[in-house]
Amino acid sequence: MEALAHLIELINDIISPVLVIGLLGTGAFLTIKLGVVQVRRLGHGFAVTSGKYDDPNDPGDVSHFQALTTALSATVGIGNIAGVALAIHWGGPGALFWMWMTALLGMATKFSEVTLAQHYRVTIEDGKAWEGTVAGGPMYYIERGIKEVWGWNWKPVAVFFAFMLLITSFMTGNAIQANTIATQVAENFGIATWMTGLFTATVVGAVIIGGIKRIGAVTSILAPIMASLYVLGALVVLVINYGAVIPALGTILAEAFNPTAGVAGTGIGVFLVTMRYGVQRGLFSNEAGQGSAPIAHSAAKTDEPVSEGVVALLEPFIDTIVICTMTGLVIISTGAFNARIPTELDLSDGNVSYVQLDDNDGYLSASRPEEFIVENGYAVVDSDDDPRMAYFDVAVERFFVDEGQTVPFTGTVFPLEDRAVNSAGGSISVLYGNAVRNSSPLTSLAFERGLEPVGLSYVGKYLVLLCVFLFAISTAISWSYYGDRCANYLWGKKAILPYKVVFLIMHVVGAVLAVTTIWDIGDVALSLVTLPNVISLILLSGLLKKISDSYFERKPWEKHQQS
Repeated sequence: MEALAHLIELINDIISPVLVIGLLGTGAFLTIKLGVVQVRRLGHGFAVTSGKYDDPNDPGDVSHFQALTTALSATVGIGNIAGVALAIHWGGPGALFWMWMTALLGMATKFSEVTLAQHYRVTIEDGKAWEGTVAGGPMYYIERGIKEVWGWNWKPVAVFFAFMLLITSFMTGNAIQANTIATQVAENFGIATWMTGLFTATVVGAVIIGGIKRIGAVTSILAPIMASLYVLGALVVLVINYGAVIPALGTILAEAFNPTAGVAGTGIGVFLVTMRYGVQRGLFSNEAGQGSAPIAHSAAKTDEPVSEGVVALLEPFIDTIVICTMTGLVIISTGAFNARIPTELDLSDGNVSYVQLDDNDGYLSASRPEEFIVENGYAVVDSDDDPRMAYFDVAVERFFVDEGQTVPFTGTVFPLEDRAVNSAGGSISVLYGNAVRNSSPLTSLAFERGLEPVGLSYVGKYLVLLCVFLFAISTAISWSYYGDRCANYLWGKKAILPYKVVFLIMHVVGAVLAVTTIWDIGDVALSLVTLPNVISLILLSGLLKKISDSYFERKPWEKHQQS
């Protein structure tokens, strides 16, 4: 596993700069090409989403609102809770600024990919309810659009996209969601992960077996409720800690270009690290340019592709500008992002790792040493290159043998054996010390600290737990649809039902198995599907502008306007 983690880290280091340039560059290009469509047409997007222009006789499976909530159910998920925390943990508070930039430019990207997906969607002949009547997504405009506009045979690229996104649906869109729920429930209530996995798989299965119409019906209720609950909870925390909100915003802006406060990955002045993690987590959160959400939007009832494109504008705005900002402000204003709190350090815990200092006062991953000596609680090190024990990739300063941290540990730690030997010769497997938090535990800590002044810290803990459950369930539900459209593209509608069965099996497997490197694997997988998608968007931008200009000149929504 250690070798795999290092391989994934190497691949990420190579791909990440390309991903950053590809996403931000494409977003900026489309923003200019389409005349800042994310600002000029945002109001129209809200109007179309409201249903005032809906025509039930238009082709498709779900309303504009249901298509949006299905896509939002996939994007408003663990990325909003754990992803923001990861960005701040590795990139410092300034990473949130780059999440905003990714979202702002991503609104133009999302408009573009959804419009093209609608333009090139296909009809499923004699489709049963659970199969749907239409199918669309980047694989269709990569194949058909590039052929039509440029005369190139890009079907192999489209097949590659569909296959990689299908695999991603099993992992990032499914297994990680199940694992996050099962782990949180096990830690808080002691329920076995397999039991939680079976329960959540049953819930997900009951919804997805009904196809996009049932998925849309469920997400149209679930998405607004869960998003409102989370935002309301965050607002309460910010109101209680109102004095720290403005300074938190100042820190975000200051650290965006001149980072100084990174906890794990960012050292003084490492601008590219801050930018990289902000953009990557921004992509994970709002999925702009990734090509997944257009699959859900392709099911909308409309004969005007641009009408769904403007609905998609709202997605990065709601997901990142609103919800991720709430998470980031709570984490930063409460000081949770760099807080070290009493922690039990089980030497076999997957969150225990080893790091060494770099030249910028940050940390680099290091291999586990055979042993290291601790005197009076402090590790004996000769240079910055010596490995240090870390928790969530940040070195622990001092070790104790008791939970109350009154007796410093003296002895030798044997990392390869997951044990330590004290000065008296006794073998122990657990130490104690002050350590940082990351991912969803960091967000949970922030809510707990934020509600502590009014004596409701326990409410913060369970609010995050409930939202993790709701977000993860809704994400898995929506990602199943993304995957089954890819299966339909690759093998026809006969593959849809087998895909759903495998999806549910993978959900249970994901709940039981540890997925310690899943975020890095997800970054690699998403990079591989994102790059061909954004290249296609640039190649089809001329057609896109022509379609968009025609729509806004004709104003076809006026004939459907409901009083």
